[in-house]
Amino acid sequence: MNNKAEIEQSDRGYPTGMVLWLLRAEALAMFAASTALFFFLGGEFWLFAVLFFAPDLSFVGYVLGKKAGAALYNVVHSYALPAVLAITGVLTGLTILWQIGLIFVAHAAFDRSLGYGLKYAAGFRHTHLGPIGNLPRAAATFAQQGDV
Repeated sequence: MNNKAEIEQSDRGYPTGMVLWLLRAEALAMFAASTALFFFLGGEFWLFAVLFFAPDLSFVGYVLGKKAGAALYNVVHSYALPAVLAITGVLTGLTILWQIGLIFVAHAAFDRSLGYGLKYAAGFRHTHLGPIGNLPRAAATFAQQGDV
């Protein structure tokens, strides 16, 4: 499954090659499953549409700095918070909680399927799935050396 180039790049600190594509495919499956479950259980389209991009409001944390921005982004975009919301909603009978949980899972999975991973304090473009976009020349050099 791993070719020589993938093995040589495996020390970069983030996934590459087939591992990266597998993680993105897995995220796409999570997006499809959470979205389908939301609607199968009777979720309303308007609620899904209104709340789907709500987790992106966590970008406001970057006003406080890279570290605070990354921490807030990661809390909102991890699967842990939505799981707690969904379980709490099911156990308490509060429909809105499990609906929000499924919508937030769908959002986080959608982002990851596009390559937007959890953030490092180094900046928004530094994620657990690798750098986003065209990094400045110096950062790209470090990325090639495995330091980003």
